[in-house]
This record gives sequence, C-alpha cells and structure tokens, in this order.
Amino acid sequence: MTPSLPHQGGPPDEPRRPAEDPRHKARRRALTLLIIGLLIGVPAGYLVISANQSRNSGKDKEAKYSATGLTQGWPSKVQRRLYQVSVPHPAEDVAYYETNNWKTSRLYVQFRTNAAGLDSFLETMGARRDELKKDDIAIGDRDRKVSGWKFTGPGPWLGLTHHQKNPAPTQDVVVNLSDLNRPMVFVVSRTVP
Repeated sequence: MTPSLPHQGGPPDEPRRPAEDPRHKARRRALTLLIIGLLIGVPAGYLVISANQSRNSGKDKEAKYSATGLTQGWPSKVQRRLYQVSVPHPAEDVAYYETNNWKTSRLYVQFRTNAAGLDSFLETMGARRDELKKDDIAIGDRDRKVSGWKFTGPGPWLGLTHHQKNPAPTQDVVVNLSDLNRPMVFVVSRTVP
C-alpha cells in the first residue's frame, strides 16, 4: 500500500474566486468553440480553394500543351521575345504553335499585316524586304508538315532564312504577296536550348 501524500493548501494571502455564473460559462465555451472552428475552418477553406485553382490551372495547361497544330491568337510576350518573332501592329489572322524537345525548340507563327507591318517585322528581325527571294520556300517539309502549311495558290511567294549564332534563334520566313496591301507572313523560329 502506498502512503498518501499530505494535501497542500493554497497560499493564505490569495482570495478565493467566486464560482462562475452559468451565462459567463456559456459565453466562454461559445468563444472557445468559435476560435477552434476558425482555426480549423480557415485553413481548410484555403486548402479547398487552392486545390480547385491548382486543378483548373492544370487543365488549362494540359489543353494548351496537348494542342497539335496552330492555335488562334498571339504567342505570349515571353515566346515572342525568346524566339525573336515580333508580330507587328496591325496584324490579323494570328496563329501560333510551339514545339520543344531536348534538341531544338520551335515557334511557328502566321499573321496577315499591311506593307508597313511587313517592313517593320523584317526590320526587327534584322532583315529587309529586298532580301526576300522569289519562289524561295524557306520553311522545310518537316516544318510544313508540323504546322499544316501548304504554300500553294496564287503568289508570288517569297522567302528568306535569317541565320544567327547560337543561342539566338534562326528564323525561316515565307511571305505570300498575292495581295500587296495585305501580305500573309509565315515564320518558323528555332533555337537550341
């Protein structure tokens, strides 16, 4: 049998607290429940919202990267800067497609512009209109197959290849001048990562 320890009383100079009334006890418990609910509910709500945003973002990216072929719209500013493809203003019928692998990354862009827009595009690339060669389809068979471009129909068709030292991209350009006021431009810009 274990001996019982003597009971120690409280300090003699401390006054006794009165018993808690029921209303105060209920208020204290309600406040405690509210705090616990907030401590659990706020992070849980944040996790649910974050998970939904993450799932939606993944679906958007999946749709973007599972696209095969040209997508209507402008390439992002980052893509245009990386591949050095400056789509001029005004431009319409703009479409693009990007491919990446361990060896080469390519950006395919097409757009229709006016004569000044064509000159501006070529100038930002470091080329001039007189460098375009008639009937020179600079975009190769492989890139035509990937993009779905068929350079047939009324012309004239002009092209050039703008070579640059790595890591700067090399651009292949084909221009359809069947409508001199609204030339159609096709560009493949490739870079080695």
